[in-house]
Amino acid sequence: MSVLASLFVGRARPLARAGHPDVPSGIVKLPQSGALRLTVHGLEGDEQGDRVFHGGPEKAVHHYAAEHYAFWRGQYPHSPVQMLPGAFGENFSTLGMTESTVCIGDVYAVGAALLQVSQGRQPCWKLNRLLQREDAASNMQRSGATGWYYRVLREGLVAPGDQLLLVERPNPAWPMQRLIQALFPESAVTPSLVAEWRQAAELKQLTVNWQNTFTRRVQQLQLEDWSRRLTE
Repeated sequence: MSVLASLFVGRARPLARAGHPDVPSGIVKLPQSGALRLTVHGLEGDEQGDRVFHGGPEKAVHHYAAEHYAFWRGQYPHSPVQMLPGAFGENFSTLGMTESTVCIGDVYAVGAALLQVSQGRQPCWKLNRLLQREDAASNMQRSGATGWYYRVLREGLVAPGDQLLLVERPNPAWPMQRLIQALFPESAVTPSLVAEWRQAAELKQLTVNWQNTFTRRVQQLQLEDWSRRLTE
């Protein structure tokens, strides 16, 4: 059990970079003090600048572990963005829940809502723009500290201070850490890695996009080119 320490939402707004056109993004979010309605599409007042790659029912809520920020403060001591909860555009911030303790498919009761862990985050170049670092997205991917997304099984009000109660854990052998390592492997393709992909593709609670990615890798025995996502 953990407590929802902070709740964040933000409207889409221009994200600037010198010498480049502004792009709309909802990565800048503000803390909320009261209850918000959570629907299958996300929290009221929350927006995404690009609904093709961000948001939607399978990524309605982004959760990030507050304990990771100590690491990021060491990595980016002079960051233009303070390395505190909310810095990476998350909606939920907690202590006591990390990628090593949360499993794919976990169902949590939060306030009046019921949520299910659906996939991890695939960091993109907008994080680079926010932090004014060309390596921010790739560093987050390499670290495995990406956070995770929820789909909403039951709509309802959520508020800071609400407990996150684990209701169901269908895949105890698949913490998000294992899944993220399978998606972003550090080694070349090996038989053991292909076996991980095959198992991951069969996780029923995993988003279809991630299932398809793992299936394609099993068939083609190669990784995707991540450069377009990680660099502007």
